[in-house]
This record gives sequence, structure tokens and C-alpha cells, in this order.
Amino acid sequence: MKWKEYSLDELIHIKHGYAFKGEFFSEEPTDDILLTPGNFAIGGGFKAQKLKYYNGDFPVDYILEENDVIVTMTDLSKEADTLGFSAKVPAWNGKRFLHNQRIGMVKLKTDDFDQNYLYWLMRTFPYQRFVANGATGATVKHTSPTKICQYKFTAPENKDRQRKIASILSAYDDLIENNLKRIKLLEEKAFVSYKLIVKSEKLEEFLIEEVCETLGGGTPATGDRRFWDEGEILWFSPTDLTKHHSIVLLESEKKITDLGLQKSSAKLVPPKTILMTSRASIGYLGLINKPASTNQGFINIVPFNKNHRAYMLFDLKNRKEEIIGNANGSTFLEISKGKFRQMKIKLPKDEKVLIDFEQEFEVTFNFIENLLKQNTKLREARDILLPKLMNGQIEV
Repeated sequence: MKWKEYSLDELIHIKHGYAFKGEFFSEEPTDDILLTPGNFAIGGGFKAQKLKYYNGDFPVDYILEENDVIVTMTDLSKEADTLGFSAKVPAWNGKRFLHNQRIGMVKLKTDDFDQNYLYWLMRTFPYQRFVANGATGATVKHTSPTKICQYKFTAPENKDRQRKIASILSAYDDLIENNLKRIKLLEEKAFVSYKLIVKSEKLEEFLIEEVCETLGGGTPATGDRRFWDEGEILWFSPTDLTKHHSIVLLESEKKITDLGLQKSSAKLVPPKTILMTSRASIGYLGLINKPASTNQGFINIVPFNKNHRAYMLFDLKNRKEEIIGNANGSTFLEISKGKFRQMKIKLPKDEKVLIDFEQEFEVTFNFIENLLKQNTKLREARDILLPKLMNGQIEV
């Protein structure tokens, strides 16, 4: 297979986005979704958390199409770990995606090169480090079309070979996406079952503090590496929940040591504890599958009766706006454990209904857990293949 050296400047043009007016930004869903750097995952690809909506007028030239390739040119993280990475615009139930400023749209200059191959090239580590190392800005990192297009690389000269490499990698993403859809359907089915219980059963009202224990969390001193290095205890921050695709939580981005747990206000909570974010991004929920700890941005809920877990999880999910409404604070909103404990919850009087729902959800939980583990393995396999396919180490 013949390989050739290319520069991105030979192959693509990157179009700047439009400066949409902030006064028309909306947290409430509209038909128009405004893309931001937050819609790019670390490692590339589209991330659907925290969508922003728009309800004003704008030029029609800035409506994106399904499968358009986009890149992020701004990154708020210290590591600039998404800067320059690519994503594809997804189909989204009839919604329109808008091409916002600091997002670049990749347009091919030639028909002799495969666009999907370029999409995967712009998800490789050497490319992203080239972009990040040339970034400007101390706190917020920026790049530009000019900088991105300076990247040089070697690739198969034959377009069919390029297409074949891209299709192998895309097959992994297709499997991952299919599993995510299955997870979403399983969780929606469980939520519908909860709503049917609320609608059809006689309910009895309790204070939340009467039916569960509520625990907080803490953060070990970040400057003491003894609390973090080689830690094995899961330690969740709200970001772990806001960026996650499921209410089932298997892994945290950071882990702490036994010493970190002992020397901080972090607490080890048991498996099947309900984690709920309690500050800034309030009301995000997750259910853990093994002992874990959290930072101080959580209320961790341990029902006194284990048969109440699934019902309480979906009841709290259904009442997110009410929970936010009980928060206060000048710098950022937070709901205190004291305030949360005084909220009320209605439980079915018939205990058998709760037992049956818990058992039903246990099956769903295990199924979702397996799908999430499959996705981890698929991502790992894809990420091992990506550089090897791109540098010719594996021939196709």
C-alpha cells in the first residue's frame, strides 16, 4: 500500500461559526440546538450532555447537516484535552444543530480524499497534541483554522484504503452508539414503570429523613499525593454524573487512597447507594455498583429499606425541578442535607409493589451494567486500533 505525506491545508478548509446572540440562549428545549465546545468528548466524538438551545433569528448558512465534521477551537480545561478534536453532527429527532463561534466546520477541498478518514485522523493523539501545543491563552486555550491546517501526516494514497480504515473504526462507534440507545430505552422503560405505580397505587407520605440516611462527601488535600497516587477507591465528582450516559455508575474519573479517605471528610458508601449532586448542577442521579466515595457536591442516599431503592431513585429523578427549587446560595445554588431531609416523599402502601419494582429494576441494572462494560471494552479496542491503522502498523 502506497503512503504519501499530506498537509491538512491541502485537503480541508475550516469555516468559522456564527456569533449567536446571548440574549436568545435558552435552557428550555427549542428546535435549535447551539453547539459549544462542551459537546466534544475527550478523545473526540460528539457529547450530548448539557445541550444549549436557541430561540432567536440567525443566518441559515449556519445550520449544520447530519455527519458534518466539526472541530472545537476553544477549551476551558488546563490540559486542553478536547482542543482540536473532531466530532460528527448527529441526527437528533428533527432538531437542528447550529454552527456556533469557536466551532469549526471541516470542508473538503478535494474529492480525492475520504472525509471519514480525516475525521478519525483528527481524533489521534499526535494531531491533538500538535494543536494543543500551539494553543494560545493561559486559562482558556484557543486554536485557529490556520494552526490546525499546518498539521502534516502520512496516509494511504488510495481513497478506497482510506475509506476501509475509517469504516473499521466507525464500526466500533456504531456498536457503542447502539448500546447507548439500548441503555436509554431500558431506563425509559423503568421510568414508565415507576410512573404507572404512582398513578395506580395508594401512596403514603413520609419525610425523606424517615426513609433513608443521607451522607455527604469531601475532598482529600489535592497537594498531598499520598491521598491520590495509585488510589483504588472510587471518588465521584458532579462531572462524573453530568457527562455520563446512564444512571448506573461503574467508574469515577479520579480515585483516592485509604489514607485519603481517612484524612478527609469523604465517606465510603455501600453499593446501590443513590448519589445525587447537590450544588451548581443539582439533581443529577446515579446508582453505584460497588463501595465508593464522593466530593462535597453530593447528598448520598441510603434507603433504610433496600426494597425502596429503585422507587426512590426514579421518584427523585421525577422531582428534579422541585429539588432545585429547594436550593439556595449567592455564589452557586446548593441544596443542604437539612433541607433535603425535610422534603416529603410518597411511597406505595403495598410493600409488594416496591419489592416487585426493585426486583424488576435489579434485572435492568445488571443488563445496563453489562452494556456499559461492553462499551468500555469497545472503546479500548478502538483506541488501540486507531494509531496502528493510521500509521500503517496494521494493513487493511
